[in-house]
Amino acid sequence: MQDHQIRFIVGIIGNIISAFLFISPSPTFWRICKNKSTQEFHPYPYLATLMNCILWIFYGIPIVHPDSTLVVSINGFGLALTLIYLSIFFYYTTKKNRVIMCLVLLAEAAAFASICIPTLLAAHTHDKRSTIVGTICIVFGIIMYGSPLSVAWKVIKTKSAEFLPIWLCVTGFVNGIIWFAYACLSKKIDINIAVPNGVGALLGFIQICIYGYYTFINPGNKDKPAEVQLPEKKTLPV
Repeated sequence: MQDHQIRFIVGIIGNIISAFLFISPSPTFWRICKNKSTQEFHPYPYLATLMNCILWIFYGIPIVHPDSTLVVSINGFGLALTLIYLSIFFYYTTKKNRVIMCLVLLAEAAAFASICIPTLLAAHTHDKRSTIVGTICIVFGIIMYGSPLSVAWKVIKTKSAEFLPIWLCVTGFVNGIIWFAYACLSKKIDINIAVPNGVGALLGFIQICIYGYYTFINPGNKDKPAEVQLPEKKTLPV
């Protein structure tokens, strides 16, 4: 089997795992709809995921980085789900959060325009465009992967891993490994995919260790069920 065929298969596996990563917040939003309230959840991980997916779609289009169909397809799926999540959140959240969400969305739109227009007008080669957009994607990818750690202080304080669900941690960890392998199987290693997903795999491993410690070694309050809070992985995964 040739290298490009192996890379394609790994990419398909990565798409499947990334799909589970994007689907993982659904229990949280089922709870929000059921209770008609966003309760203690906040919109920031989903807003970050939205920007992450948009940037990776832009990165994967042929005029920026050719032969990245799998990157575009999975982030397109993630973008659609994230828009649904944000719509539900906006409907059930407080007036204050709605104002914050609108301001952040406007800022993201302005940021994307400031990235997109100069890149297409000033950078005239695929390498230049890939470098500019890819560097920005690295930052947002790492932010998305690391977002579950934002509740680490609460886990440590309460000695309960209820806000650090194991399925999200494991999926993020595996997703990072798969997409890191995908990047390394290119004729030339795609640093823009390898770096955020390599770091994402490391962050996923740390999250699993935290979960394991406060679930099995030093368990605290085990009465409350775990709720999924996305970075929800993902950076895009890529």
